[in-house]
This record gives sequence, structure tokens and C-alpha cells, in this order.
Amino acid sequence: MTGTTTASTTTASASASASASPAPIAATCEVELLIGGMTCAACAARVEKKLNRMDGVTATVNFATEKARVTHPAGTEVADLIATVVKTGYTAEEPAPVSEAPSPEDPGLTPYRHRFTVSALLAVPVIVLSMVPPLQFDYWQWLALTLAAPVVVWGGLPFHRAAWTNLRHGAATMDTLVSLGTLAAFGWSLWALFFGDAGMPGMRDGFRLTAGGMDGASTVYLEVASGVVAFILLGRYLEARSKRRAGAALRALMELGAKDVAVLRGDAEVRVPVARLAVGDRFVVRPGEKIATDGTVVAGSSAVDASMLTGESVPVDVTVGDAVTGATVNAGGRLVVEAVRVGGDTRLARMAKLVEDAQNGKAEVQRLADRISGVFVPVVILIAVATFGAWLGVTGDTVAAFTAAVAVLIIACPCALGLATPTALMVGTGRGAQLGILIKGPEVLESTRRVDTVVLDKTGTVTTGRMALQQVYVAEGVDERELLRLAGALEHASEHPVARAVAVGAEERVGPLPPAERFENVPGRGVRGRVEGREVAVGRLVEYTAALPAELASARDAAESSGRTAVVVGWDGVARGVVAVADAVKETSAEAVRELRALGLTPVLLTGDNRAVAQAVARAVGIDEVIAEVLPEEKVDVVRRLQREGRTVAMVGDGVNDAAALATADLGLAMGTGTDAAIEAGDLTLVRGDLRVAADAIRLSRRTLSTIRGNLVWAFGYNVAALPLAAAGLLNPMIAGAAMAFSSVFVVTNSLRLRTFR
Repeated sequence: MTGTTTASTTTASASASASASPAPIAATCEVELLIGGMTCAACAARVEKKLNRMDGVTATVNFATEKARVTHPAGTEVADLIATVVKTGYTAEEPAPVSEAPSPEDPGLTPYRHRFTVSALLAVPVIVLSMVPPLQFDYWQWLALTLAAPVVVWGGLPFHRAAWTNLRHGAATMDTLVSLGTLAAFGWSLWALFFGDAGMPGMRDGFRLTAGGMDGASTVYLEVASGVVAFILLGRYLEARSKRRAGAALRALMELGAKDVAVLRGDAEVRVPVARLAVGDRFVVRPGEKIATDGTVVAGSSAVDASMLTGESVPVDVTVGDAVTGATVNAGGRLVVEAVRVGGDTRLARMAKLVEDAQNGKAEVQRLADRISGVFVPVVILIAVATFGAWLGVTGDTVAAFTAAVAVLIIACPCALGLATPTALMVGTGRGAQLGILIKGPEVLESTRRVDTVVLDKTGTVTTGRMALQQVYVAEGVDERELLRLAGALEHASEHPVARAVAVGAEERVGPLPPAERFENVPGRGVRGRVEGREVAVGRLVEYTAALPAELASARDAAESSGRTAVVVGWDGVARGVVAVADAVKETSAEAVRELRALGLTPVLLTGDNRAVAQAVARAVGIDEVIAEVLPEEKVDVVRRLQREGRTVAMVGDGVNDAAALATADLGLAMGTGTDAAIEAGDLTLVRGDLRVAADAIRLSRRTLSTIRGNLVWAFGYNVAALPLAAAGLLNPMIAGAAMAFSSVFVVTNSLRLRTFR
């Protein structure tokens, strides 16, 4: 996705005074910025706060994605937004186009890896020497200082630099805590070595889990200073790598498209970049190639593999007139496609935009976590100062007081708190995109937990939305294949939906159909004509229906009572059979209804069709509650009535007439095979036209929500439990550093488990 601003308009609030003139419409723009230099949620909170102080600006900054989504007045320049971020102590720029995006081997990870590797190699001997007295030789402490100094100064440079930048801007973040803690430990060690007794030959030291019981003049904290830096660098590296893995699904989605295309210029094929493709261009797609953009097949037939977009493993047959989607793979013959949508209008681009918008959004619980993170660091510094003072006042032990204060500084970083929601959201929405489920925003997740009723539109959702041949009844002595050949041949000449269903069904069952002659359409009654020398009629023509044999009459009545459309077939003046057509129920709908029930949802079938048809469909798929003969505008009323009854309603639909109901429902699930209006109105978009994906979508959303909650419980619980332990002197600062680093890694790793969702 590029960072180009998109113009939009927002309407100002109307004046309370009746006499006031209408408020003017203020033009606004939206831009996305990449924010650099953020190291914790407190950083994101600071950037967000500064941007939101600008006139007319509304900004959301996501620490996990390292992006800011900013809505600003048209008169505000993007350069002004970037300047505000820079003044806050961070970097900002508009994202590069997808084609220019970093490769999976992100060079941003390399400095962390190199810095950690060198720091770990130097810190390990320091830790071993400091913790194992038998290994301590004369002057070992000076070797430890030589090894620890580059770790604290060079390895910890990112923390010190960020802490200094924040200090100049009057702020404090996680880096402030780490820098204060490690420099304090290193500074104490320098004092003890040069001005105390720690530098004397024969000095011995040992590892202690708790504070206290040490002589300040002969105590060094070199293992704490170097170990904490190494642990936190490792945590940063693992966290950065995990965050890249969390966003891998979106990057893969955005990189699915073809890079170039063979465009037809006259009779010649010219290879051009996809970016130069225009609406109306015709291009060639050979077997095994990706279709360059959304279009319509104008020549050839093939099977198209859309599994990378929809999760559907079975290729779909396409021929002239069929629509195809960009980034899908031509699995069969040569196709010529006319481009219908290009660039940001394609289905792939819109999917990527939906996923990215969801990942950049914030759930309400995350906003709370960010607010806590924003004030947490200054509070921790105060707690550390109070801890030092309390220990010193109560025990008079300077070393114990210092140890406890440093442990408080190091263990209390709120990083895990800031990562808890966005990492789970990134992985969950990315995995959803791989399965053909697009989650529009984090607030949707909360809705899925509360839903107890799912309203299913019938046509196009539970059923295919197309009439299909269902049953054939023949009179005694009549061959069914012959009846289908003659009826199908005649109906093939008609465009009526019932006629098309009979013709297609007949062709599927008996093969190629003969031509019809002297075709005549009798409005409202049927069709007649000559096929293979016989005078054939199909429909409700009086001459046939009046003399319908009893067995065919009862078959017709039974079909109509079950909601099917029955038509009589006859030739040479005699009724020979009855064929029944209906909107076919999708093969997977019954299984989908069972899965929805297993999730604790009560299914309700909603349709404008007549009650007999609706009840027949409901029986076929296992739905007990049916609301039929509803006008499109009444669907909203039905949803509201269910809500007034105390139900929390999910609505699944695909048509224009479903859009208002989708928007009114507590949770709207739009079938991606439906109209743009329905997709825009829905909270979840199901790319595949398979109702089972609705159950998958709700399960994935609930799983993502439970992961977020688990992360938050851990993050809050960790800080609540760790701070008192550190303040009580029950934690060695080095152990505190390791615990802090791995709390963030735990949260991200827990979120990555969503990648295995099936």
C-alpha cells in the first residue's frame, strides 16, 4: 500500500440553534506514516499524543506495526506531520509502494543481531566469572570490567541514545529504565573498583538471588550491567523477528500479484509491467501464469486456482464471459482477459487494504493499555527512588537499597503490555486473509464473543442464487433422457431463468442438445416449437395441463408444495412429464448450519421468498426459525426486532438489499461473492461464497480475542507481581532483566500460535 493521501469529507456538527446556517463541509485527508525509533508502547503513546495536539488532526499510532494512521485537514501538509514526529524524537516517512517494500530479510534486524551477538560473547564470561567463585582468579574483576565496558557502552548504545533523546523532550520510556538501570550498575562497579575495595587482588564475589548482605565498597554489578543489556538485546531481536513473522501474511498477500503481463497490441503481445495496465486492455494468460488484474475472459477456457486468495483448494472452471480475479493462477488453457479493474481498485488491493486497516486499528482494551504504558515509566522511576529511600531508611544497607532500586527499574518495562493486542491482531487478521476471511477492525472481535443469533439471508447465501433442475417425473412409457433432450432443446432458446435451469440441467444429464425450430414464447404460459420433427411444448400451456394424468398432477402439486417451480413437458398433444426447478441449496450449507449451532448460535433464515420455498430450504439445511416474505427494507426491522428481544445478532448476506441489515446487526458478515454495497456494510468479509467460512470467521475472531486477553492477563499480571518482588529485594537485577525481556517474547510467541488456526 502506498502512502498517497486519500481525499475524503467529513460533515461538521450541526449547530444547536435552529436559526444557525448549515455548518460547512471540511475537507480532510488521510495519510499513513512509518514511524521509526519507537521501542515500547510508551513511545507510541507519545507520538500519538503529539500528533493529536495539532489542529484538526486525529491520529492512531500502532507500536506493533510501527505505523501511524493520520486524518488531517486538507490544508495541513504531510511534511508538517512528519516534522511534529521528528520534534518528538522519532522518525517518520510515507511508506514506499509495495514493489519497493523491504524483502523478508529485513536489514532492520541485522543491527540487533550483530549487537546482541557481540554483547553475548562478551557478557557470558563476565556472568560466569561473577557467579562462580571457584573460577575467580586474582584480578578477575578487571578482566570482567574490560569485557563488560563495551557491552554497556556500545551494546547498550541504542537504549542510552533513546533515553537521552527522550530526556531532551521531557519524556521517559522503557529505554530510560534500561539505560538508568545498566548505567547505575556499571557506575557503582566503577566506583567500587577504583575507589573502594573491589579492585584489590583476591576479591571474591558470588551470585545472590536477593538484595542485602553485601559490602558496598567491595561489590560490583558488572554481570548485571552486561547481562541485562545482552538479555534485552536478545529480547528486542526476537521481538522484532516475531513482529515480522506476525505481519508476514499481509506482506505475502500484497506480493501475490503478477509483476508483468503480456498485453495485446493489435496481433502482437507486448510484455509490460502490471502498473502500466489500463482498464480495457486485453492481455494473455498462459497456463501456470498469474492473472495480472481483475477482468473478464474474452477468449479461451481454463481452470483457475484461487486458493491463495480464497483458501478454496478446488480450481474453478472459467470460459468466455466469466469474471476472473487478479493474482489467481491459470491452471489450464490459454486465456485472453479484458482488464476491468486495475491498481488499488482490484480485489487483491481491496483485501490488503481491509487487512491493513484492521491491523492498524486499536481495540478499546488496547487504548487502555496504551494509556497505562504512557504513565507507567515515570511511575516506575518514582517507585525505584522510593524503594531506594525505604531500604536505606529501614536497613541502612546502601548496597541492598541500590540492588532493589535497580531491579525495579529493569523489571517494570511495559513492553509486553503494548504488544499484547496488536501482535495478536496482526497474526489473527493475517491468518484470516490466508483463509479468505477479512476482519475489518479490532472492535469486531468483541462482537463475535457476544453474538447468540445468526440471521442468514437465503438467496446467494444459503442457496446458490441460481435456479437449477431438481427433479424429473415422467409418464408411464416415457424415457426420461428423451424428455430431457426435447425439453432442454426447446428451453435453450429462451432466456427465462426457469428455462435456463431446465436447459443447463438437461445438457448436464444427457449431453449436447438438438436445435429447436419455429420457437414461440407464450407470455406467462411457456414456450413451444419443433424439435427433431416433434411439436414440443414446455410450461403451463392449457392444452397440456388440462389433461394432465393423475400421477403427473400429483407430482406437480408435491413439487410446488415444497417450494419448487414445476413445469409440464409434452409433445404431439400429449403431456409426457413434469420437471421441477428451484434455487439450489449449496452443498455446504447444512454443514455450515451445524457448525454455527456448535458455536452456540441460533440460526434464523430470512428471505423475501414465499413461505413454502423458505421452509423447504430451512428443512434441507436444519434451520427451525424461518422469517419469510420480507421486503428488502423490512430486513432491518427484523434485525432490530430480534435485538429488542435481547438477542445479539449476526447477519450473513450478499446482496444490495442486505447492506442495511448488515450495518444494523451487531456483527455483519458479507459474502465476498456478493455486491460491493454488502461488503462495505459488513464487519467481516467472507471471500469465498461458502457459508462454512462464516463459522470459521467467528471461531477465528473468538480465538484472536481470547489470545489478546491471555496476553493482557500475562502482561498486567507480570508487572503487578514483579514490581513488589523487585521492590522487596527478592530479585537479582540480572534475573529481572531476563524476565522483562522474555515477557515481551512470550506475548509475541503466544500470538504467533494463531498462525496454526485451521
